[in-house]
Amino acid sequence: MKQKRKHKSLRSGGINPAHFQRGQIKFLVILLPICFVMVLPIVFIFFNAFKPIDELFAFPPRFYVKNPTWENFNDLFAMASNTKVPATRYLFNSIISTLSVVILTVFISVSAGYVLSKKHFRAKKTLFTINNLGLMFVPIAVTIPRYFIIIYTGLQDNFLANIIPLLVTPTGVFLIKQFIDQMPDALIEAAVIDGASDYQILRRIVIPLVNPAIATVVLTTFQSAWASSEASTLFIDNEAYKTFSFYISSLSGSAGGIAGVGIAAAATLIMFLPNLIVFIVMQSRVMNTMMHSGLK
Repeated sequence: MKQKRKHKSLRSGGINPAHFQRGQIKFLVILLPICFVMVLPIVFIFFNAFKPIDELFAFPPRFYVKNPTWENFNDLFAMASNTKVPATRYLFNSIISTLSVVILTVFISVSAGYVLSKKHFRAKKTLFTINNLGLMFVPIAVTIPRYFIIIYTGLQDNFLANIIPLLVTPTGVFLIKQFIDQMPDALIEAAVIDGASDYQILRRIVIPLVNPAIATVVLTTFQSAWASSEASTLFIDNEAYKTFSFYISSLSGSAGGIAGVGIAAAATLIMFLPNLIVFIVMQSRVMNTMMHSGLK
């Protein structure tokens, strides 16, 4: 009873009150300006896409749009209609490749994280160390080795070149492995005693318990796969296999001159919207990952 009263008092006016208290004003004074600054780039992307040409080149630059227009999008779609390969083909390629990368990356990350966390075998620590070393390298640092691998494996000018180079993500393996480390070994041992296979353990026990980490991997993988144009630039010559990201960047770049600036602004918004939507859908689970990733 005393514990309940104590808990109720904390919720009503303690360190973590359930309702608004005057003491929370100091937090709002600090956090609201930070949130305002962080949301400015997103607002600017939207404003910039609807600016007419004269506002895009106005000096001094204006943050907001005074006379919004669809002219930039009309120019973008007009150029898209004049290309040999329809824009829908590039969009279809991006959707298929991005979904494939996300699904396979989640499967690989969960499987590898489970093995590195709960299985015992020689060179386990060495493999995990190698995975952690991969966190040191940015993608551009491995572009040349990746190019040679694609050439020697015969994946050049192949649609799989959009998928395979993006499958291995050291960050995803590391994050999910840390989450699985928090699971008690007795839970896995009980499932083994009941006759469950490793894949049944993954599907019925591991995946439901590491959902927040999986959501984070989905978000980061989607962002990198959706915006990736490396394969279309370096490995693929056939236009029918290239992605929407490459198409948008090449289209806005080929416009050139004054009109190219407006087309680039519209293209930036189109490429940004899917990332924003995915983040809004998964942001609660991603926040759970950030809160629990350091717990043991």
